[in-house]
This record gives sequence, C-alpha cells and structure tokens, in this order.
Amino acid sequence: MGAKKRQTMGKIIRERERAEKRARKQEKKDEKKATALAAAELGITVEELAEREGRSADAPASEEDLASAQ
Repeated sequence: MGAKKRQTMGKIIRERERAEKRARKQEKKDEKKATALAAAELGITVEELAEREGRSADAPASEEDLASAQ
C-alpha cells in the first residue's frame, strides 16, 4: 500500500472560493433572465423596464421590482 495522498488547506479553500464564485455568477444570470422575462411580459425592453424602476439597465432587478412592474 502506498502513502495516502492528502488535500492541503490551500486546495480546499481554492475549491470553496471557486464554488462560491460559480454560485454568484449563476445568481446574476438568473436575475438577468428574470428581468428579461418580466420585460417581455410587459412588452418592453429591459432598458425601458430599468427606466421605470429608476435604476440602470445593468443593475439586476430585485424580486420586489419585478412584482411592482406588473
């Protein structure tokens, strides 16, 4: 039997940071999809929806903003 390989704390930390980054990226992607869907339901562009809500088109819409826009 060979020596058991061990994971270093550095590797564990890097893997956790990558997983957190992927999760944040997916959240942003989901928010953009929700904004686009809300705009499509209203028959307007994402930019017009952002103007109505008083924010920039790049900023993600909150669930509350999406509900109030309908």
